[in-house]
Amino acid sequence: MSAPETGTRTGTAEPDAPDGEALRERALASLVTARDRTTLLTTCVEDPDLTAQHSPLMSPLVWDLAHIGNQEELWLLRAVGGREAMRPEIDGLYDAFEHPRAARPSLPLLPPAEARQYAAEVRGRVLDLLEGADFHGSRLTEAGFAFGMIAQHEQQHDETMLITHQLRKGPRALTAPDPDPAPPFTGPAEVLVPGGPFTMGTSAEPWALDNERPAHVREVAPYWIDTTPVTNAAYQVFIEDGGYAGERWWTPEGWAHIRQHGITAPLFWHREGGQWLRRRFGVTEPVPPDEPVLHVCWYEADAYARWAGRRLPTEPEWEKAARYDPASGRSRRYPWGDADPAPEHANLGQRHLGPAPAGSYPAGESPLGVRQLIGDVWEWTASDLQPYPGFRVFPYKEYSEVFFGPEYKVLRGGSFAVDAVACRGTFRNWDYPIRRQIFSGFRTARSEVL
Repeated sequence: MSAPETGTRTGTAEPDAPDGEALRERALASLVTARDRTTLLTTCVEDPDLTAQHSPLMSPLVWDLAHIGNQEELWLLRAVGGREAMRPEIDGLYDAFEHPRAARPSLPLLPPAEARQYAAEVRGRVLDLLEGADFHGSRLTEAGFAFGMIAQHEQQHDETMLITHQLRKGPRALTAPDPDPAPPFTGPAEVLVPGGPFTMGTSAEPWALDNERPAHVREVAPYWIDTTPVTNAAYQVFIEDGGYAGERWWTPEGWAHIRQHGITAPLFWHREGGQWLRRRFGVTEPVPPDEPVLHVCWYEADAYARWAGRRLPTEPEWEKAARYDPASGRSRRYPWGDADPAPEHANLGQRHLGPAPAGSYPAGESPLGVRQLIGDVWEWTASDLQPYPGFRVFPYKEYSEVFFGPEYKVLRGGSFAVDAVACRGTFRNWDYPIRRQIFSGFRTARSEVL
């Protein structure tokens, strides 16, 4: 076990510093894994599906493909390697802040074959660069940060492309085995998280992004949190009890939103023949009762929690439940410890195309006994996205800083669609509270009555 970052009982795990060859191997494996997944997501359909916009919420898949290559060129070949621009005329086309998603189909985008060729040529040059890379000398290159940042960026877009596949109409294009069957969970419905300080965030994780930094001490009052995410069966009780029919459980903004858009159930659900069905990657099937509920927005999660007499956990509460070890008083890298995720710990990396039953992965539970905090579904929290005390932009403000404020709600934990390289106990995701196409679920909490 690694030494704590500080000598206090609120320390956090510090990964061992790998040598240059180990860093090279880690960077190579992360880049190759991401590209294999990108290739799968962009070769399982014909070119017309790549150039079509399947929802105004999402880019055409071919935009994501070339954008991945362009960001890799910008940060690794140009910023790290000092190389001349390969295709400077396309930089603006693939700037995510210059063109909103709804407008991207009208741009003169690279066609599929050219986008593939461009991304492949960039990757070939990057692998040459990686062979002789020096992992010292600048903050961008220290511990291979830039290579890790680009692997994470590609995996984030792979998740975005998987969302596009879910929104796409037509027959199934992707297949994967279902998660292994799990015995019904018979543990406690909730666990008590003790009050007191803990270390939130990280100053030591080499590939952590700026919004995860720095490590700092947070004081949290005692609270109870669900042992597992809220299931489809539990959410159906909310629906059948009139959860969507009256404004009692909703914030004013949430009530206005669901009324305006006629929302009466999670996205992709419909009722037929007395049962709830869902569409998942081109297949219509009964809603499985024991899976965590998926494709709900923050307003829906918040309304359910109010209906249940509970609330959504704050972001510090979520992270303390995931990382705090009461025996040692320190914060782990992951709920199960400091080791990188393995298949027995969590449902990650698109090994499956949906969440595992609630209560799965006992090897991945936290020291307090909370399960599935990593993988399966992103979990909405009560918190707005805000910087940590001492936050510093790195390497560019558009990654995090421009999103700080009350417009965005924080999600934690990752989903089945997230790769381990882009999912840590400190990793922070965020989105508008109306978003439902993302792989989002939630768990609830309640304050301890003292």
